[in-house]
Amino acid sequence: MKNTQKYIDYSVNQILSLCKIPSPTGFTKKITAYLIKEFENMNNKAVSTIKGSVLVELGGRGSPLLLAAHVDTLGAMVRTVKSDGRLRITKIGGYPENNIEGENVIIHTRDNQEYTGTVQMINASTHANRELNDTKRNDSTIEVIIDEKVAKPQDVKKLGIRNGDFISFDPRTILTESGFIKSRHLDDKASAGILIGLAKYIKENKITPSRKVYLLFTTYEEVGHGGSAGIPEDVEEMVAVDMGVIGTDLECNEQQVSICAKDSGGPYDYDTVTRLIKTAETEKLNHAVDIYPFYGSDVWTALSSGKDIKFGLIGPGIYASHGYERGHKEGIENTFKLLAKYIT
Repeated sequence: MKNTQKYIDYSVNQILSLCKIPSPTGFTKKITAYLIKEFENMNNKAVSTIKGSVLVELGGRGSPLLLAAHVDTLGAMVRTVKSDGRLRITKIGGYPENNIEGENVIIHTRDNQEYTGTVQMINASTHANRELNDTKRNDSTIEVIIDEKVAKPQDVKKLGIRNGDFISFDPRTILTESGFIKSRHLDDKASAGILIGLAKYIKENKITPSRKVYLLFTTYEEVGHGGSAGIPEDVEEMVAVDMGVIGTDLECNEQQVSICAKDSGGPYDYDTVTRLIKTAETEKLNHAVDIYPFYGSDVWTALSSGKDIKFGLIGPGIYASHGYERGHKEGIENTFKLLAKYIT
């Protein structure tokens, strides 16, 4: 394998950039426009599907392989404007309300205005609410307080904010000196950044993949139908490049690439998983093979839509999934090298 460090560093920089672009499911046009521009800059054609995914072909012939990452994230929408001018929200994607309490947000209106705010508990002052600590966090006890002088629904509507407007969370993206990447939405912008770096590596080093390779960046994974459309008809194998799970009873850590043998949908394809494991072993990559107890990927929606394909799932180890997540540059490196070897 040719020198890859330049492209691993490039992948990390892409991850940092991607995390800062708001893209809750359903509000992904900014990030897909970014992807198309980045691929144009490296002279790779990227096309947008009708549904909004981004498809790129890396070259090669025979036995087409699709590598899929998703660029949509968790988020929220305005459910209703309350009588005091605060916002009740509805969640986009699955996460406990505890994970967003106290977070800064942006409210994105339908006429392209943006307003900041904060997720808070109702009656959030400890000095005024002795029951605050024991109150269950849910969509009826948390609210978004807008950073504008509003006191009633009419004030909010004058700003252009209405029911159905999207709300994105502050990612708080940080790269530490020790190599840790801390941010919301590393699921799955970590792997999206890796795929951008992989494309640049293939292009600049004039590498011809050993088989035809596509990249697909989906935009509805967090709500369960990202991989249901946009997959080329000739694809024979699909590997979802998502996040590796870190937790009790799992071997993976942030420095590793995780290879999933089974998740909530069932076992992944025996041949694909075995090839991924053997590749990681041959390349002496720091990796783990794990069972993800509460997880689903774009692969399952592709299979449910009728695709007759082999299928796998890998990703860099990410801690605190669907919260303030953490990965490491070494996990990015091991995932990049596994993919680079797998397609060449």
